[in-house]
Formats: sequence, structure tokens, C-alpha cells
Amino acid sequence: MILETLSNATGVSGEEDAVREIIYDAVKPFVDDLTIDSMGNLIAAKARSASHTRTSESLLSQLAATQTQNADPKVMLAAHMDEVGLMVTGYTPEGGLKFRYVGGIDDRIMPGLRVQLGKEKVAGVVGVKAIHLTKAQERENTIPRESLVIDIGAATKADAEKIVPLGTYGTFLTEYRRFGRLVSGKAFDDRAGCAVLVDLLQAQSYPFDVYGAFTVQEEVGSRGAGVAAHRINPACAFVFEGTICDDLPKPRNKDLSMVTQVGHGPAISIMDRSAIADRRLVDHLVAVAEREHIPYQFKQPGLGGTDAGSIHLTREGVPSVPVSVPCRFIHAPIAALDLRDYRNTVVLMERALRAL
Repeated sequence: MILETLSNATGVSGEEDAVREIIYDAVKPFVDDLTIDSMGNLIAAKARSASHTRTSESLLSQLAATQTQNADPKVMLAAHMDEVGLMVTGYTPEGGLKFRYVGGIDDRIMPGLRVQLGKEKVAGVVGVKAIHLTKAQERENTIPRESLVIDIGAATKADAEKIVPLGTYGTFLTEYRRFGRLVSGKAFDDRAGCAVLVDLLQAQSYPFDVYGAFTVQEEVGSRGAGVAAHRINPACAFVFEGTICDDLPKPRNKDLSMVTQVGHGPAISIMDRSAIADRRLVDHLVAVAEREHIPYQFKQPGLGGTDAGSIHLTREGVPSVPVSVPCRFIHAPIAALDLRDYRNTVVLMERALRAL
């Protein structure tokens, strides 16, 4: 399935080429136009069904009424192609690679990790000072990134420079696989959202023009989404994500509420650190989910951020709402999600769009 292919592809912020090529080939037969803008966003235009007549009472018409829109308002669907990763910033005399993070990564997960570097996917292992050389106090603390190096098997600094030049991107060396009722892989934030958007574009036409925006550089400040939204000038936007799921491991008690839970359906956002969702769109999604008996949940407000943060501030303002697939262990080497949540996200969005 497309989720597996996208998860296995590498595309750290600023180098999304391989992911974009996969998506381009997947949606090309199903859309009317494909554009790659100057930032690297892939924008897929899908024209409305010719038989549709839009009414002034529709929610889409109400959303467009406050904007300078043409007679046929557009709906933007967005998902970001990039993933968190690493960038090589220096070398040790012994051939180790110094690095920095691209996007948010927790220092705690790094020691001992397998990574891949550059388009050649050079394999490496994140190493740290041997335990017998550390002091007791050091062993009690998280090891900071500055104390870590990537071992690629080079013997000298000169060798390492030839194999992996300065500025090379790296990411986790992880393969997609099934386990139990879940699937695991890297970069479900946001290859899960990209896969949802691919499925929606491969469906039959909608009652309005749809623009699917596969955006770049979300993990370093939602840089591509604002550019894409300005180009599209939509009446509203739905943003698809692989979002935080902290249901395991965690003690369950009344004082600890979970952001989302695996197996409980797509997560609708009301508010996060980047945007407050348009309540009309939230209510619409809830109404469709309940009418169609599709499981759904609300993401705990105030946590995380999405491309909606940039999109909703574009031009005159764009009513927006994020809809997410709950994913355990995002921004880590191995994330996990329930395919039922993924499929229910697709079903909810397809039916919500047709009812818009």
C-alpha cells in the first residue's frame, strides 16, 4: 500500500524529492493538473464533477461568502511530505560524524540508533562514550546530542568527508512492517497524512474543485504550506497529520488525559499551538461521523502544531481544521498506527467532502 512505500522513502525537511516523486506518480492519473512550485510543494488540482450545481445554502458557500472568491470556491487538502532527521555538521579526527537535528527529536532516543545518510543511504550507528569511561553522574542523565557521533566505519576525518560530505541529510534506518493489529515504520508524521490525501485524490470527483497540497518543510516551521495556500486561495482547508498518541506506555488515572488513542478513530483538532480550528468545519466533521457511524475522537487541545497554523493566516484568512491519524512514538525511529484509524480517516473525509 502507498503508506508503506511513503514510510520507507527518505525526505527530511528541505530534501523531499524522493517522497514527491512517489506521490506524483500515484496521483497523476487521477487529477487534472500537477504543479511543483518554487518551494517544492506538489499541488494536485482535481476539477469538480460537471453535473454538480452548488447551492447558496451549502456550508462551502457560507465559508466562501466572507472571502474574495470566484463563483466556484476551492477546497484545499494538505499534508506535509517532510520528516524529522539529521544533518552532518562536522567530523572527529577518528572519522566520526558530528550532527544536528532537523526538526524536533528527543535526545533520549539517539544512542545506539541505526541511521542512513544521503541519497546513497550510507549506513551508520549513533555512538556514545563507552560506559566504563563514564562517571556515575553521567549515566544518570540524558546524553546530549553534542556528545554523540555517527560511526560509518571510516578510519579518519578525510575518509568520512569523502563518504558523507558536510551538510548531508540523514534519517532513521527503519523498514515498514506489520505487528499484531498495528503497523510500524518511520515518518508516519506525516506520511500517514500524505497517504490519506493520495487516497482522497484517487477517489471520484467531488462537488467542487479540490486542490491537494503536499507541502515541504513543515517540521522546521510550516514553511511550504503558507506558500501553497497563497497560490491556491481556497475557501477552506483540511490538514491531514499523523499526530501524537500517548496511550502507551502511560499510567491511566484521572489526572492524566491522553492526547489521542490508537484504535479510537481519526482525531479532530479543536485547538493546538499553531491554530484554533474553524468551529463550522469541526461541527461538520462530527455530524458526518455520527450520521455515518464512523468512530472519531478529539485531540487534546493545546498540543502540537500543523500546517493549519500557516494556512489559516493566508490572504484574507482560510477556515481550517486538522484531521489526524493517531500515531504512537512519532519523531522516533519506529512509529506505530492502527490501519483501522487510517482507513476511517479516509472514509470520514471522503464523506465529509461530498457533504460540504
